[in-house]
Amino acid sequence: SNKKTATSNAQKKQAKKKKKKEGDGTEIIPVDFTFHDFDEKFFHAIKNHLLSHPAYAPHSSDLSDIMIENISVGTVVSTDDGEHNVFGFASVLNVTTYQDQSSMQKLKQLCLKSCPGEHQAAMETVLSGKTKRPAGMFIHGRMVNLPLEITFVLHQQLVKDIDWAVKHASGGEAERKSLDFGAFVVLAPCTRDATTHSIVYKHFDDEIFANSAEFVYTISSAELKKAGGPNSGDADDKNGELMNVIVMTKTGHRAAMKDLQNMIHG
Repeated sequence: SNKKTATSNAQKKQAKKKKKKEGDGTEIIPVDFTFHDFDEKFFHAIKNHLLSHPAYAPHSSDLSDIMIENISVGTVVSTDDGEHNVFGFASVLNVTTYQDQSSMQKLKQLCLKSCPGEHQAAMETVLSGKTKRPAGMFIHGRMVNLPLEITFVLHQQLVKDIDWAVKHASGGEAERKSLDFGAFVVLAPCTRDATTHSIVYKHFDDEIFANSAEFVYTISSAELKKAGGPNSGDADDKNGELMNVIVMTKTGHRAAMKDLQNMIHG
């Protein structure tokens, strides 16, 4: 069932950080980041990442299970030290395949309930499962200090996973079609700058995705609190955590990947 075994050498993706001395003499320990399929052994580490996310926290166990089950499309950044640490991860969950899971139902409800009128019809269509090509919840997270180039490789691996799955997924034509995503929904943690009132994304890649989106709207701290998010004690939008819903087409997602590459590699 492991999609990456067929090309294990090509898929044994490593990114090295060189050992070097900082100006103050502290030594930077080299880390060999490795890229893996989702696996049971990463369950607790993935769940911990989800627990810090305003929309995923109440469903952290359920979503971790589903992402592990969703083996064809998803990548985990770890190391080969046997610790099963997760430094970053990305997965896309078909909104119809997992429509009976309470986590998917709750996330759809949260998105629709907070959706402004001008985007309501489009959002209902995206989440309906009746589009020509399926929509997916694009779930990703990482350590905030993960090196930029590793963040890019993580997102690149996800694209490779999707392209691979559309041609080779083992479940036959139905499964391959279910992974040929035409739309992506990203739930992006953010805050509002007290002075400029502009949105500040927790992860820079979400800002790049938002720039290529069909539309974006904000879910307030109060709405997140009602949905049971982790910072539900603070329902004050001035310093509370907000969440932007970012809806991209496949074309928008690929355009964002080019922007991400240009930003990191020039």
